Amino acid sequence: MSRTRWMLAALLAAFALSGCNTVQGFGKDVSKAGDELEEAAEEAKN
Repeated sequence: MSRTRWMLAALLAAFALSGCNTVQGFGKDVSKAGDELEEAAEEAKN
């Protein structure tokens, strides 16, 4: 995984962990982070 992707993943993880106050909020944050990673993977593939 490239350095940029690691940085993005770390930032998203930090955002998800610091921004959620409930289990439901955490699930939404994790889902959003997964969507962002999927988009990054698709862009890297093309």
